[in-house]
Amino acid sequence: MEPTVAKPGFLRNVLVRLLLFGVFIVIIRFAYIITIAGETCNVGDFCFFSSPEKINVAVTGSGSGGVAGAGALAVRSSSELALPVHHASKDWINGVRFYSSVFQNLIVAGYLSPEAKSLCVDTVTGRDVFALKEIGVVDSVGISKKALKPLVKSGEGHRIPFGNNTFDFVFSGEGGLERTVKPVEFAREIARTLKPEGFAVFHVKTKDSYSYNSFVDLFKFCCKVVKFNDIQGFDDSMPEIREIVVKKIGYRNIDSDIELIENKKCSVAGYKRELVKNAEELIEEEPLKPWITLKKNVKNIKYASSMVDISFKSRYVYVDVGARSYGSSIGSWFKKQYPKQNKTFHVYAIEADKAFHEEYVMKKGVTLLPYAAWVKNESLVFEINNDPGDKKTEKVGRGMGRIQPLDSQGGGGGGVHKIQGFDFAEWLKSTVTMNDFVVMKMDVEGTEFDLIPRLFETGAICLVDEIFLECHYNRWQRCCPGQRSPKYEKTYDQCLQLFNSLRQSGVLVHQWF
Repeated sequence: MEPTVAKPGFLRNVLVRLLLFGVFIVIIRFAYIITIAGETCNVGDFCFFSSPEKINVAVTGSGSGGVAGAGALAVRSSSELALPVHHASKDWINGVRFYSSVFQNLIVAGYLSPEAKSLCVDTVTGRDVFALKEIGVVDSVGISKKALKPLVKSGEGHRIPFGNNTFDFVFSGEGGLERTVKPVEFAREIARTLKPEGFAVFHVKTKDSYSYNSFVDLFKFCCKVVKFNDIQGFDDSMPEIREIVVKKIGYRNIDSDIELIENKKCSVAGYKRELVKNAEELIEEEPLKPWITLKKNVKNIKYASSMVDISFKSRYVYVDVGARSYGSSIGSWFKKQYPKQNKTFHVYAIEADKAFHEEYVMKKGVTLLPYAAWVKNESLVFEINNDPGDKKTEKVGRGMGRIQPLDSQGGGGGGVHKIQGFDFAEWLKSTVTMNDFVVMKMDVEGTEFDLIPRLFETGAICLVDEIFLECHYNRWQRCCPGQRSPKYEKTYDQCLQLFNSLRQSGVLVHQWF
């Protein structure tokens, strides 16, 4: 028997299939690199076993924020830059192209030069640093909480690891200033590391006049805004961007605003007055059942923080004047319902009644002031006096308190206690600044007719962004139809005049219950 010989056709089929399989692998790899990198492959290695290590970014058109027409720059770095493998994505490269266009605009405008020593702050991806190097600003570096070598070193915006007056140009993109929890330190660190006459550029999301002026206030100690404009973003995270350019002109005395308040020349800023125009309407007609009407009105309130962005503020403060128990308004309303934009507010609870003091001891983020808010520092009489038929106060055993100077005649026949009053307006001026976002709730049993004028008299009213005011008047009683409360002498019309005077002065005030 002759030995079996393999058929030539069978071997040929095997070889053809192996060849086709190899071609298929090459095509798949080629398509993968084109999709990921957005560029053609290096012919020498067919991009076969590794992602591309080098890319060139050319910007010749007028993309988002780009330079149009003959002024367009087509720049490639003289030596191609190494691109980390995990950043060779289409989105990453689109970001590089976007920032290349942005930086070229800044070069044309004179805010950036190829020789500038440049810093990108809190750059999560490093693509802005890469873009700077690609267009020829080679002395560029970024900082981020997590280093991304070789483009980004470890550091944070509120603690920049470089010396004073180091950089000619500083860039903060992708809403970095809005994300930080320490905007004041962030601004001061940029000012510290920026050279005199140097430029800093910020990309932010917000466009309302309140947030813009808050931004200006944040940098007014060192810099002035020289330009701002709106540009289109390159992804869904920031589809529209406000670009703000500031120039360092040197440190100036930032106590001028304090001096205005001390000299009682402060007036509510125009951008705060704009909020009043969008506020809910006041209830002009006295409600027959105020305990129902005013409570329902809470649903109509247009909060300041729901109308504007509050990101560029130094601190966030809530002052509850006449706080009573923690659950009365701090826990039940402010903590749960007030729109805080993910900001952490420090709470000051001002309550003279000792019956409520103990529960504040273990509350974090709350400072108790166990005194009565008043127009000056002096001893006062604190009167406990229940409304007839008020089941709520009967249940807890404490009525609402009125305060009077110690030498005044008491009234109402309730329990009387001696307490210490303090100058609320002066305390406010020593506790918060015009760079803080301050929300106040005031429920002081008629003393609002003393405290509000004092806030205007001292200029402290300029420090408050929003007030929730319960105005006390001789309202109709729930227990006794046709009878008014004997506790208060003011009328509803007088309360309405107080609300209108506040709004006419530019103060965003809401009717509280």
